[in-house]
Amino acid sequence: MKTNFLARLGLAGLLLISATACEKDLLNQVNPNLPTTESFFKTSEDAVRASTAVYAGLQGLGMYRRWLNFAFDLRSDEGFSQSPWGELADFTRFVQNNYDFEVSFHIYRDHYRTIYRANQVLANVPGIQMDATLQKRVLAEARFLRALSYFNLVSLYGNVPLATTPPIDLNVLPPQGTEAEVWALVIDDLTKAQPDLPASYTGADLGRATRGAATTLLGKAYMQNRRWADAQAQFAQVISSGTYRLTANYTDNFRHTTENNQESIFEVQFSDDKRGGNDSGGGPDATSSQGGQRSQFWGVPGFGFNDGELRPWVVREFLQEGTAQGQRDPRLAATAFYNRFDLTQFPTALAPDNDRGVYGSGNFENRYGGNARDLGRVYYRKYATDYYRTFEDFDSPINQRVMRYADVLLLQAEALNEQNNPASAIPLVNLVRARSGLAPLAAGLSQAELRTQLRHERVTELTGEGLRWFDLQRYGVLTTQAGIDQLKQRDPSFNDFQIGRDRLLPILQIDVDLARLTQNPNY
Repeated sequence: MKTNFLARLGLAGLLLISATACEKDLLNQVNPNLPTTESFFKTSEDAVRASTAVYAGLQGLGMYRRWLNFAFDLRSDEGFSQSPWGELADFTRFVQNNYDFEVSFHIYRDHYRTIYRANQVLANVPGIQMDATLQKRVLAEARFLRALSYFNLVSLYGNVPLATTPPIDLNVLPPQGTEAEVWALVIDDLTKAQPDLPASYTGADLGRATRGAATTLLGKAYMQNRRWADAQAQFAQVISSGTYRLTANYTDNFRHTTENNQESIFEVQFSDDKRGGNDSGGGPDATSSQGGQRSQFWGVPGFGFNDGELRPWVVREFLQEGTAQGQRDPRLAATAFYNRFDLTQFPTALAPDNDRGVYGSGNFENRYGGNARDLGRVYYRKYATDYYRTFEDFDSPINQRVMRYADVLLLQAEALNEQNNPASAIPLVNLVRARSGLAPLAAGLSQAELRTQLRHERVTELTGEGLRWFDLQRYGVLTTQAGIDQLKQRDPSFNDFQIGRDRLLPILQIDVDLARLTQNPNY
């Protein structure tokens, strides 16, 4: 066989040498495994595949798969890190000497990777001869995903480059936008996406952006800019659509068996199909797994890396009031692993919840109650896989719920209250409270009273969902000394917070140098 192969190879060489001039392009063949932009964007199937590739960007390490959770939850006052990886722990407590630190690098890179893919769709799909409705939908999905990416970037980095087209000349760099300009792009993209997105999907298309997702994100963009009336108008559309309602069971929002449910507005799709094996590195190639990694990194000691923890004040927030039957708020057991009988930490006025199973090892107290190191420590439970596994690994199948209906109800209540209309806001809050068995709020609360109550409600309903950092920014507490002093009382990490600097992360220094960007203030 070897002799025959060499003979054939020699014959092929002779044939190539004897080729005529008109056959000189014989070697200039397109590799079918590496389609170019010019060869790819030809059919409606190409358009849909390109759209799917944009969604895949959301599974990147720097997006919802791993590091974005650190930026939005652990840098807020609800969480912190005692990771033995010192740079990672420093990242969550506003000590960042390396501006190109791995976590920030991945967040920045993966968002721009997603934006690049969205820009490719927006630049090339209009030239494809295809069904007009499908074409509009694909373009609207790309606008939504680009808006979501810039929503995160402007909230974390502020004045970021505004890339709206695929690069043609690498010497021509996208301009650095102001925060106002980035927000304007987000709002413009979502406004244009809304009419061309369907109300819902079925089958294999579940998880794609809907009109409700674009409308919700647009309302959130207005909220972050304190445009209360504009936000109210968007949330009113979502509420009146009849598409969404609260699930009967709160925990259905954090389990893989009840994904894309009636409360879900947009979620990142994850799977524990390992494909090429256990994917600790989270590579973007075709052999990578598509699992979420939050549960591995935030898993309790012995079951995960324990790189993320909850502050105890969050538990005390839940214990401010119980259900109408005198039980603890059931959302506490779904939100946190905590020592229910540590009487030095938590009051006993409310009857303990009945949640006992933890990774198949019995209740949390049996596992940790006798360990002095863990007494009083609190851990995230949302998105943990303890309800069906006895371990954590790098590939969780639980979809990340980016937007859900309960958040919309509370944001609409906030938008109404900020326009001095607490009477219209209270019924929306009561819808959320009723699911967990809490008594309704009394009518007649003032605007100031309801503002305080709403901030409590968002902690008990939404802790651990990547929303707290946005809340702190919107409340304005990150820009005043009084606000930071308030945060210090419950989160010592804010002792290192510098006003005028730490509201934003530093832009990657490599980009500052190569793209001639202006670094964020005081870095």
